[in-house]
Amino acid sequence: MKNILTADIGGTNSRFAHFATDDNGNLLLVSTIWLQTGEVSSFKELISNLNVNEFSILPDGADIAVIAIAGPVERGVYSAPPFISWDIDISHAGTDYGFNKCVLINDFVAQAFASKSPVGDSAETILRGAVVNDAATAVIGAGTALGKAVLMPDGRGGYIAVPSEGGHASFPFSSEREFQYHDFLMKQLDQKYITANFVVSGRGLRYLHHFLSGRDLKPEEVSAELSDESETLEWASRFYGRVCRNYALETLSLGGVYIAGGVAAKIPQLIKHRAFEDEFRSSSTMSDILGSIPVFLINNEESGLWGAAFLGLQTLNSS
Repeated sequence: MKNILTADIGGTNSRFAHFATDDNGNLLLVSTIWLQTGEVSSFKELISNLNVNEFSILPDGADIAVIAIAGPVERGVYSAPPFISWDIDISHAGTDYGFNKCVLINDFVAQAFASKSPVGDSAETILRGAVVNDAATAVIGAGTALGKAVLMPDGRGGYIAVPSEGGHASFPFSSEREFQYHDFLMKQLDQKYITANFVVSGRGLRYLHHFLSGRDLKPEEVSAELSDESETLEWASRFYGRVCRNYALETLSLGGVYIAGGVAAKIPQLIKHRAFEDEFRSSSTMSDILGSIPVFLINNEESGLWGAAFLGLQTLNSS
C-alpha cells in the first residue's frame, strides 16, 4: 500500500487529502481537511497546522506529497502565487518540511490530471461529442480567476500536463456593446488592458451586472438574481463559451474540454444556457471540429486533490 499526501492551495482555502492505494493499485480517499490560507503567514506554518489538527497523515508518513498551488511554478520547486501573501520553496523539502518526496505543481495542472481520475469519470456532460483518446484534453475553470491547463498522453501509458497562465492574457471583446463594457472595465479597474481574470470569474459577474443594470452588487447577490431571461447570465454564458472555445482551438483538445468547478459548479446554468453552446460552437472555419468536441463539468470541490493524487501515483509507479 502507498500513501500520498496532496494539497490544493488557493487564495481562500488550502485543501489537504490523504490517499492510499488498494491491492489493485487504485486510489482510495482516506481523509481530507480544509484550512484557511489567509490565517497563516508561511507555507511552513500551514504544514504545521496538519499536526495541530491531528490529520490522518503527516509529511514524513507519505511516500510522496504533491502540492498544487494557485500560481506559476518556477524550476519545479518555487512559486510566488499572485493572490497569496507568501511563497513556497521545496528545494529542501525533506529538511524544511519533512517530506520524503515532494512535487510542486500549478493548481490547474492538478485539475488536468483530475480529468483522468474518478472525479473526471463522473463529470457531467454539458455538450456531447466524441472523445479522441490520444489527443489533448483541455481543462479550464473560473473562480477567483481563470485557470487553464492541457493534458497529453506521454506515449508510455501515462500523461503529462502543460500549465498555463492564460487567465492573465487580454480578453477578446467582439461587438460595439462589448467594447463599451471594455471601456467601463478600464475605468473601473484602472488597468492597461482587461484580462480574462476580470471578465470570466466571480468578480467578473459583479462588474458585468453593474454595467448592464447600473447596480453594484456582491457576486453572491448577483448569482441570486440570475435566471434564464437575465441579460447578465446571457452575457456571462457567452463570455465563458468564448474562452472555452478559444482554448479548445488553441490546444486542439479533441480529448474534450473539462470545466473545473468554481463559478460553474455554483451556477451551473452559466454553462447550460443556450448562449454558452452557441458561442462555443461558433466558428466560420472550425465549426465541424468544435461540433465534435465534448464539454464536461467537474463539480467536485476536491477535484484538485484527486488530480494531485493521480500524478503522485503515476510518479511513484514510474520511479
